Amino acid sequence: MAAIGVHLGCTSACVAVYKVRRRGRWAMDFMSGTPFSAPSYTQDGRAGVVANDAGDRVTPAVVAYSENEEVVGLAAKQSRIRNISNTVMKVKQILGRSSDDPQAQKYIMESKCLVVEKNGKLRYEIDTGEETKFVNPEDVARLIFSKMKETAHSVLGSDANDVVITVPFDFGEKQKNALGSFKHDVKGNARAMMKLMNSAEVAKHSLSTLGSANCFLDSLYEGQDFDCNVSRARFELLCSPLFNKCIEAIRELLDQSGFTADDINKIVLCGGASRMPRLQQLIKDLFPAVDLLNSIPPDEVIPIGAAIEAGILIGKENVLMEDSLMIECSAKDILVKGVDESGANRFTVLFPSGTPLPARRQHTLQAPGDISSVCLELYESEGKNCAKEESKFAQVVLQDLDKKENGLRDILAVLTMKRDGSLHVTCTDQETGKCEAITIEVAS
Repeated sequence: MAAIGVHLGCTSACVAVYKVRRRGRWAMDFMSGTPFSAPSYTQDGRAGVVANDAGDRVTPAVVAYSENEEVVGLAAKQSRIRNISNTVMKVKQILGRSSDDPQAQKYIMESKCLVVEKNGKLRYEIDTGEETKFVNPEDVARLIFSKMKETAHSVLGSDANDVVITVPFDFGEKQKNALGSFKHDVKGNARAMMKLMNSAEVAKHSLSTLGSANCFLDSLYEGQDFDCNVSRARFELLCSPLFNKCIEAIRELLDQSGFTADDINKIVLCGGASRMPRLQQLIKDLFPAVDLLNSIPPDEVIPIGAAIEAGILIGKENVLMEDSLMIECSAKDILVKGVDESGANRFTVLFPSGTPLPARRQHTLQAPGDISSVCLELYESEGKNCAKEESKFAQVVLQDLDKKENGLRDILAVLTMKRDGSLHVTCTDQETGKCEAITIEVAS
């Protein structure tokens, strides 16, 4: 475990590290620079200043700009005489301040590098010969902090993301917030985001079979590497809202179809997301008695099903070659009897013969408001719209309805035919909510 402390002064910067090694491992004495055995180092820990690549324990807080590079530290300070107009010093005095700030006005007067106001913000005007560019004070400070972080990492041998940055006592909120934009935000860089998304996708696939996955990207953003290890537990926690949406969609589908979880005995997993162990477990929790079928890769299930359906539509009987395909369908037309405007009987087909089961239909029956009972009659027929009186097989009667002087009453009929051919019918008076229901079992 390691952490970094950084101090950015007006003229110089300094970095220290706090490093803890596991019991029995070596540790480095930062004061003497010699390794030593530290069996009890785990709890105590040590902090020490790290020298830069020139061997100095402090680094000049100076940044020099040239045509092709940005130089930070001692080299920038040594070249300031011949490159004075492109050398930025004491950036902390202007960091996070506006042009009407008295201290900023004093700094602008004294700075040898030209400071101008552009788009409402102060900028350094840098002339490299080829072009003139305008640099934010925050970008200058970021280069100094990057130098300090690089110095610390040269000793640690790895990245440390826990950092404390000191600020002067008189720093206001704007100055503190300016120090906070030092995080590397890759959202505005399309190339970095694409690299990150590709690596995240690979890690997601790995987590379907492994307990953890590593994401490493060389030079993700502005020369900074990205290294992150994600556990399956952490991944599942992040995706928990999405998993809940998936389960909620299944619940809504059950409600719409008129089924309960107990009516389902097999589930075919399809789509790449169904590989995720957590999502599979949530589905099993919702359907504890079902078998999850995943012998076919989830990405291939849907197109295979579409091809089978296409085969059915064109009349092929051997679409599965070796295996037979069994699809439960309604054997006859199921019709409901109504009355047209002339008073003649009218039959409406709700379930045409060959309808794949299970299936659900809705039908609104209109009746005069001055009658107190309504009867819904169901018929079956082997020919379209040719139902006969003797082919009536069920009726639902709503009785004791409140009469009303004018208008019609709407009766909503919901018919659900299950896979075994049984039919459940519910009739509801839309105005009063009065309801009657029947279930017609299949004749043995």
